[in-house]
Amino acid sequence: MSLSKIENQGSSTKNTDAISDREIFELSGPLHLTTIDWNNPDHRRSVAACLVQGVYIIERDRQENRQLAEALAPPWWQSFNFDLHSQLIDDADSCIFGAIYKSKNQPSESTPTYIIAFRGTLTKGNAFSRDLELDIHIIKNGLHLTSRFEIAIQAVRNLVSGQPSKSNIWLTGHSLGSAMALLAGKKMAKSGVFLDSYLFNPPFFSAPLENIKDQNIKHGIRIASSFLTAGLAVAAQIKNANQQRNKMPEDSFLALTGWVPCLYVNPADHICSEYIGYFEHRKKMEEIGAGGIEKLATQHSISGVFLNAIGKESHEPLHLLPSASLTINLTPAVDFKDAHGIHQWWVRDQKLETRVYS
Repeated sequence: MSLSKIENQGSSTKNTDAISDREIFELSGPLHLTTIDWNNPDHRRSVAACLVQGVYIIERDRQENRQLAEALAPPWWQSFNFDLHSQLIDDADSCIFGAIYKSKNQPSESTPTYIIAFRGTLTKGNAFSRDLELDIHIIKNGLHLTSRFEIAIQAVRNLVSGQPSKSNIWLTGHSLGSAMALLAGKKMAKSGVFLDSYLFNPPFFSAPLENIKDQNIKHGIRIASSFLTAGLAVAAQIKNANQQRNKMPEDSFLALTGWVPCLYVNPADHICSEYIGYFEHRKKMEEIGAGGIEKLATQHSISGVFLNAIGKESHEPLHLLPSASLTINLTPAVDFKDAHGIHQWWVRDQKLETRVYS
């Protein structure tokens, strides 16, 4: 969409006031990316983030009835030579929560053929109540039980089954959408299919230990938590030796080892910042000779093993991962909205630090 068309909408549509600059690619997109080097991790991250933004704007276009020339979404994928292959629609409220993009680029080992993207929570329009309901399911570790996830994983499986090369299919998402992509990626990895995954501000709900400034206190709490979790896990395994129904089997966790999703987090975003401590603590436990305990603790959550021990049903928390490439945005955030936003992941000259854990 051209800027002249945007300016002229004031006289042609009643929804102009609802348009934010951040919805318009020409005003807030990565215009510096005139050519894409698919071997460049910054380019890969930026494109993946833009395609997630595309899903947000597809849904906003639907809500505001912006069609054809008035639609704001297409530049978010067309600028990188992608077509919109299909949309993923929630059966509960008919909102668009995901999209599958197909590349028009020449196929190669580094170029994705398809990118499956999931948006996060929208606070505008009629999608909010359904999105909030799914956010609560994440807190309760029940996202996998929702119809939206069933639609998502079926779309992923259908696409994977029809492609000879699984390495050219990417998963990506932001916030709620990154939880959706993470869960889909874990499901596929457990079946032996490792999909490149780019997960922006993935939710990790726990006590906000990363907010504790005293490093000794923070590490002390994490160490105590690891010993408690490992102890409860051993007790639960002994009690439930013949009951595998509610326990995450060790071989299931280890099946994820070869899958290394890319996680993008901001320390000022309490929704995802705990991933920093989660992975860094594992490294510190190995350094003090407690790697075995931490290896066991990493496969469980305190609440999960406790519920299993008393015979209650529990579900595997999303954040349990053996491996990841963790990118931290160390650029000072203006506020929480800035720290949690998708836009930070395609902005130039950010202070990013990447750590690989396996």
